[in-house]
Amino acid sequence: MTKPLCFVLMPFGQKPTTAGKMIDFDAVYHDLIEPAIRSADLEPIRADEEMAGGIIHKPMFERLILCEYAIADLTTANANVFYELGLRHAVRPSSTVLLFAKNTGQLPFDAAPLRSIPYDIGADGKPDPIPAVATVLTERFKEARKHLTDSPIYQLVEGFPDIQRLKTDVFRERVDYSEQVKKHLVEARRQGLDAVRAIEQELGQQAKIGDTESGVVIDLFLSYRAVKGWQEMIDLVPKMSPPLANTVMVQEQLGLALNRAGRGEEAERVLLDIITQRGPSSETYGILGRVYKDRWEVAAQAGETLRAKGLLKKSIDAYLKGFEADWRDAYPGINAVTLMELAEPPDPRRKELLPVVAYAVERRIAAGKPDYWDYATRLELAVLAQDEEVASNALGDALAAVREAWEAETTARNLRLINDARKKRGELTGWEAEIEASLIRQANK
Repeated sequence: MTKPLCFVLMPFGQKPTTAGKMIDFDAVYHDLIEPAIRSADLEPIRADEEMAGGIIHKPMFERLILCEYAIADLTTANANVFYELGLRHAVRPSSTVLLFAKNTGQLPFDAAPLRSIPYDIGADGKPDPIPAVATVLTERFKEARKHLTDSPIYQLVEGFPDIQRLKTDVFRERVDYSEQVKKHLVEARRQGLDAVRAIEQELGQQAKIGDTESGVVIDLFLSYRAVKGWQEMIDLVPKMSPPLANTVMVQEQLGLALNRAGRGEEAERVLLDIITQRGPSSETYGILGRVYKDRWEVAAQAGETLRAKGLLKKSIDAYLKGFEADWRDAYPGINAVTLMELAEPPDPRRKELLPVVAYAVERRIAAGKPDYWDYATRLELAVLAQDEEVASNALGDALAAVREAWEAETTARNLRLINDARKKRGELTGWEAEIEASLIRQANK
């Protein structure tokens, strides 16, 4: 009796993840995926096993469209796999299973909410342990036989693919409305917290926040951040649709808001959950480093010397892990270096790390799309190197690039910590205080 076919979408051979770990995808296929497919009484078929001639895309398209079942490994955010998955979700409402390797970098924003099965990778790049995950995979394939809709397109776009003209007209109206709301939010951010609150109230009268276009909700969420509406950010998350609320970006910013609202322990739990479920990233560890950094400063001010020392170490470690997760992101790197400068005695590792961070930020600036944090990092590096001329030039660039007041506040706070530590050691030359003051003036405008 012929078994239903299951098409496998995944990379081939050994490939590095965004976190730098090598994965043997052939072993993942042969040791984990293929046996699970066969245990579900399906027949696996992998793209590299196709030897048919002709245009290479034709058999791939046929498999994606015609195979009753499919499985996609999202590890490494492989462009080909995501292209194929998008096509599969567009033509098949159900029977597509997803998995990814844990602790190998986070999934892209659009893929993060999808229902995926995580698996572990051993030191040799092969899946380990296999039995538990294989059982879950087999059960997911058996569940797929019920043909429950798993394509987000079919789940979220009513009536797809039979979209009527009336629906496209309504869509156009929604797009126009969304653009108007976003323009109003730009103005509201200039006016302050009450103005942003008023827009949320208006949106709530039009429809539930959970039914509002995701782009508008995220813009509202970040508008609250711009005006320091930390509690408003926290309150907004439960109103979002569950897929949006559970995205890495929203959860990261929730962690940031909880910390700024004085709820550091809750923030820590949220951020550690992201790392456990989605893997390390420079952003998540960067925010976690800030949580520990704030606790360290409170403990230091309270004279709790030993506790402060331990929290400073935790903060440095978190920032270092963030920088190691993505060497291109200088933000956690500069924070690690700065905190190493503040340690007593200063951490000698800062001398080795400083040029690496400097290279990372200079490459971002040279790429042609620098933002405030790039110039702020250059400024902080110059202060750490006690280079007044470079610091002065970097200050001008940073002040011109400020988007939100809290950005300049954050940099001024870091410089104050550096200046205070150097003053105690008798190393302060004087010009650093004026740079700190300039940032504070910008934040108070």
